[in-house]
Amino acid sequence: MVDSEPKKGKLLIAEPSLTGDVSFNRSVVLLAEHNEEGSVGFILNKPLEYDITELVSEITVPFKVFNGGPVEQDNLYFIHKVPHLVDESIEISDGIYWGGDFERIIELINNKMITENEIRFFLGYSGWASLQLDHELSSKSWVVVNNKYESDIIQKPTSAFWKEKMLELGGDYLIWSNAPENPILN
Repeated sequence: MVDSEPKKGKLLIAEPSLTGDVSFNRSVVLLAEHNEEGSVGFILNKPLEYDITELVSEITVPFKVFNGGPVEQDNLYFIHKVPHLVDESIEISDGIYWGGDFERIIELINNKMITENEIRFFLGYSGWASLQLDHELSSKSWVVVNNKYESDIIQKPTSAFWKEKMLELGGDYLIWSNAPENPILN
């Protein structure tokens, strides 16, 4: 399950030591791209307090929006599993796609041809410059794991996802699964 090689489609699990990091504390990140130029991912388990209708007035169905990461938080991104309906989609892996024709997304949502289990919206993304993620991995900031959920990752529960991954990792991670978000408050 644990893998030292970051690749697009894999998950990054924030190490418990990232407690003070506002952006990545208890994060589970889906890597959408990883190459010699850098890495891009989306935090999967940090829903925001508003929905897509508050950001895009043309959309009439209130899908959740998530904090994708600290980079370009004024831009909207999305992953989905319906490339046959959305032109210009980029495959991440295992039936998960990134981006595509946004006008078509609006139409599909409003006509109820795409559900919240098939798409996830993010404000911002998580980005790393060339070799930056490799450095963070060597300093034990992240654990790389395979995405065993494949395209169903889009509908994974959010709030308990990091805890679930700590339990799956087992060993020394078990104690962190029930620790308070800020251990100082314990």
